[in-house]
Amino acid sequence: MATTKELTAKSVAEEVQPVVSDGDQKDESNDGRRPPPLAAKLFAVVLVSCISFGSHWSSGVTGAMKSTIKKDMHINNVQFSLLEASEDFMATLLLLPSGIITDRVGGAGESKSEPCYFIRSQKNLLVQHLTSMPTWTEMIVYGNIVYTLGSILVAAATTVRSFNFMIGGRVILAFGDIATQVAQYKMFSSWFAPSNGFASTLGFELAIGKIGGFVGKSTANIIAKNTGNFAWVFWTAVFMNLFTNAASAVFWFFNKYCNKNYKGRRDHATDEVLTEKNKKFEFEKVFQLPWMFWAVLGFSLFQTSAALTFSQNATELAEQRFAVDSIQAGWYSSLSQYAGFFLVPCLGVFIDILGHRASVLFTCGLGMLISMILLNFATSTAGTGASFGIYAIALSLGPTSVIDSIRTTLWHQSVFGSAYSLKVTMNNAMGIIVRIITGALQDADDNSYRRVVQVYLFLVAASLVVGSAILIGSYTSDYLSPLQWTRKKRLSSGAEIIAANKEHSLVTHAQRTWYISVGCFSALLLLTVGGWVAYIWGAVTGHNS
Repeated sequence: MATTKELTAKSVAEEVQPVVSDGDQKDESNDGRRPPPLAAKLFAVVLVSCISFGSHWSSGVTGAMKSTIKKDMHINNVQFSLLEASEDFMATLLLLPSGIITDRVGGAGESKSEPCYFIRSQKNLLVQHLTSMPTWTEMIVYGNIVYTLGSILVAAATTVRSFNFMIGGRVILAFGDIATQVAQYKMFSSWFAPSNGFASTLGFELAIGKIGGFVGKSTANIIAKNTGNFAWVFWTAVFMNLFTNAASAVFWFFNKYCNKNYKGRRDHATDEVLTEKNKKFEFEKVFQLPWMFWAVLGFSLFQTSAALTFSQNATELAEQRFAVDSIQAGWYSSLSQYAGFFLVPCLGVFIDILGHRASVLFTCGLGMLISMILLNFATSTAGTGASFGIYAIALSLGPTSVIDSIRTTLWHQSVFGSAYSLKVTMNNAMGIIVRIITGALQDADDNSYRRVVQVYLFLVAASLVVGSAILIGSYTSDYLSPLQWTRKKRLSSGAEIIAANKEHSLVTHAQRTWYISVGCFSALLLLTVGGWVAYIWGAVTGHNS
């Protein structure tokens, strides 16, 4: 396999301005297909958002039921953290291969465009096999079916009050979640370019997801109290997952129609063709991920892990700080995580038009730091309430700006699925470690959150440090400056700057780029192994308790 050391200036120039063969031009001009209209793009986004609504509903209920689950299933905080970390553990094992495969297999119906000699040649049996693999739209459909089966097992486990059975159900559920996570964002990247709808699309989808999470989390304890059995919360989630399956099926048929009637999209700023699939595994390009990408991941490493763990514990923390029952606490914690949903689509439009991604990352980190300072040192009801309110606004700034920044920093859109899977793998590995640590601290502190909130404070402070470095670099470095570009700037002069940066990294300093990538991949591998160790330790400790 070739490395970045072997790239030439000629090959990079060809990648910056893709050359379309005469045959390809003929196919695009004479096959009757046209670029997808805005209505088709919006309908696709609505369908994916419906899928997101159901999955976020389900994901929020376990954290909302923490105190009830611990009491009725007779488990401690480490065991509950182990339960929440089960999906994270499976993600660290399978998500990266899922991202690479998603980049390769692409959208529905595209296998027909493979040259016939690939099928005939005995030397290309692997390619023949890959063209028969599920496409990413089929992965969404199959993944949601598996997710629903897992949710049924989880609901059954809560009915019979079996902790080990519930762990098994969460593992099965994770298989379905892994299949869908990367696929839906890969679709967005292949339909929308940075500063041309990608952030707006993310914002809309994430806002619908937040609404789903809010409804699921805020009603969980109400359902449990009114039915007298918290298992009904999880059976309700099963019914919601059936809605998700229906939306997935509609999306699959719609995507088949789109691939038949519409041709590929382009990034008008760089003239890059936005791909749904690659003709081969792009391992070479995966190891060319720029250092700017890893810088954004550094911010996400701390910010997202803090958010994941806070989400797990927010309802029980609200019960203790506000001295209320689980129903009221569920409303408070839901508001702290989802009240800013209306800001998310507005933020997406803002980023698409005005840029300032680095500024948003910094503001997110600063807001979360202020929130956690209040949570640590202003322990009164008023202080905790203010902390929750600030957190709701700050959290809303994170996901859209992080994912769009990742997309903006990439040299190659064709490996967005792999890049995003690295981000989620990292977040899940870090999430396992933080979940297990905070669970152990809470058990050692007589169920108090006094030490746990100190961990939150450290994490968000670290995210602010990284966010500050990115913001300063965006004004002093041509490499980070695209994070701040407006749409007008990217379309008018972005191509030249991006091409120069790309050649500088992949040709002039190809060896340095390769060393940085290998170093960051190695660090991610160590973090992942650390997550596995933490999970195994939690499993052993939980069973010994």
